[in-house]
Amino acid sequence: MTLIRLPKTAPSLGHPLERLLAQRRTLRAYSGQPVSWAKAACLLWAAQGVTDAGGLRTAPSAGALYPLEVYLLAGAVTGLEPGIYRYQPRSDAVLRLASGDRRAELAAAALHQDWLVDAALTLAFAARYARTTWRYGRRGVQYVHIEVGHAAQNVQLMAVSLGLGSAVVGAFDEARVASLLGLPAEETPLYLLPVGAAA
Repeated sequence: MTLIRLPKTAPSLGHPLERLLAQRRTLRAYSGQPVSWAKAACLLWAAQGVTDAGGLRTAPSAGALYPLEVYLLAGAVTGLEPGIYRYQPRSDAVLRLASGDRRAELAAAALHQDWLVDAALTLAFAARYARTTWRYGRRGVQYVHIEVGHAAQNVQLMAVSLGLGSAVVGAFDEARVASLLGLPAEETPLYLLPVGAAA
């Protein structure tokens, strides 16, 4: 075997995407400052927004089957009441499912990661595996997990572009998070993505 090193050319950071990639870091210390509804909307669009008349979205999906559901837990979003909302990509809208600031409940369900309380909002990703597995069988489960990674990276890069920070949280009590979000039986929570201004 032969090791071949990459050319010694660092990214120029002249392109906006290069800057976003270089600046993206996991953030777990938030200031508690509110995030505007306009910025929250940008994050939702980055996760699963429709990008053309045919219904294709910001993140690639095996067979364009789109098994992901995105929930917004708004705690400090200017212009939007605290509560739990489900993103509706086709109408580019949210449906309010529950009222009230649920950040403390979410932190408790996330194995007492109390820093989640300081994030202005959290996007929660859930999957309806059957949307993909009916076509791809067991392999479809892997496709869903790949897709949620694409969607989360989109959100994290959008957060950086908006002057915000984010983290990906996979450690939580699945049943408690599902109950908090009011998920139907066919949906499984995959992970949480808190967003806010840095402390």
